Amino acid sequence: MVTIPIKENTFKRGIASRKTQFGLWSGLCSHIGAEIIADAGFDWLLMDGEHGPVEASGMLPLLQAASNSHCCVRVPWNDKVLIKRALDIGAETIFVPFVQNAEEAEAAVAACKYPPHGVRGVAGSTRSSRYSRTNDYIHTADDEICVVVQVETAQAVEEIEKIAAVDGVDGIFIGPADLSASMGHRGNPGHEEVQAALKSVAERINAAGKPAGILSGNTADSKKYIDWGYTFVAIGVDVPMFAKAVDTALSDIKALI
Repeated sequence: MVTIPIKENTFKRGIASRKTQFGLWSGLCSHIGAEIIADAGFDWLLMDGEHGPVEASGMLPLLQAASNSHCCVRVPWNDKVLIKRALDIGAETIFVPFVQNAEEAEAAVAACKYPPHGVRGVAGSTRSSRYSRTNDYIHTADDEICVVVQVETAQAVEEIEKIAAVDGVDGIFIGPADLSASMGHRGNPGHEEVQAALKSVAERINAAGKPAGILSGNTADSKKYIDWGYTFVAIGVDVPMFAKAVDTALSDIKALI
């Protein structure tokens, strides 16, 4: 039988070495869209299973279409079954939303690791093991799977050092939209109070020895966040990018006629 070695997680190694990793958030839930953005050359892509209308069966073709890029999957919730299914279809990096404290971070890590270090169920012929051709997958997967927990509320920010101290948390991602809402500035992540919190929490995450990540809406903010110490930055979301391009094309031609 053909033997295929496990794929090296370049994203996990990149953020561990604090090398800036540029990403793109994908909510199109289209295998054609995934294939198009995968060829752009991003260091990582995020396939959104939380706000995107896609289940595991729909996530699989997205990962297949974008197989020449590093694909992260955001699961709908910090749930060991949902995480297991994402891992089994081949997700190399898992983003876990709305982690509020160290205990929830520990649960996320445990869901991503096989016993005795975790509770991930064992299956021998899934896509993650290249349908059993990676015959040592069960022994090597824990080292290659990357666990990113999302801190999205002011309450969770207060717990950041404890969350960062959890063994097996490879990165902490800050969600500006939810954080701003929890701080009383819903829809306004650019508010000076929110921006001050984003800068402060990046410093605290780095001081705790973990890489920080964030989602940005424009180039200027992306540069600013990198200057503040964020290592992995999603520079935009494909859905509004597509909408803006379509709107601009129509308005441009109307302006000429």
